[in-house]
Amino acid sequence: MKKIFKAVLIIIGVIVFIGYFYGGGLESHAEIEINKIEVQVAEDAIKQYEIAKRNGSDVDAYTQASYVAAAFLQANDEANYKKWKEIEKEEAKKIGL
Repeated sequence: MKKIFKAVLIIIGVIVFIGYFYGGGLESHAEIEINKIEVQVAEDAIKQYEIAKRNGSDVDAYTQASYVAAAFLQANDEANYKKWKEIEKEEAKKIGL
């Protein structure tokens, strides 16, 4: 009886694993993780911009603002992309672009 119960549990486990793997669970999980990474990249770019703004030249700030905008573009975050393109334009004015 214990062997049958154990075999049934193993079969159920295999079915659940296969269902998750082939049913889109793995792809969904991967997409969520990629999204997290893209958001983290954008957040890191903002921190770098702030450092450049405080300690670097106007060219440094402009360059970093461009990187932030690019990070939001990569993350498909249109609202923040537009926001950072405006910041980039403001920084560009400071260096005569």
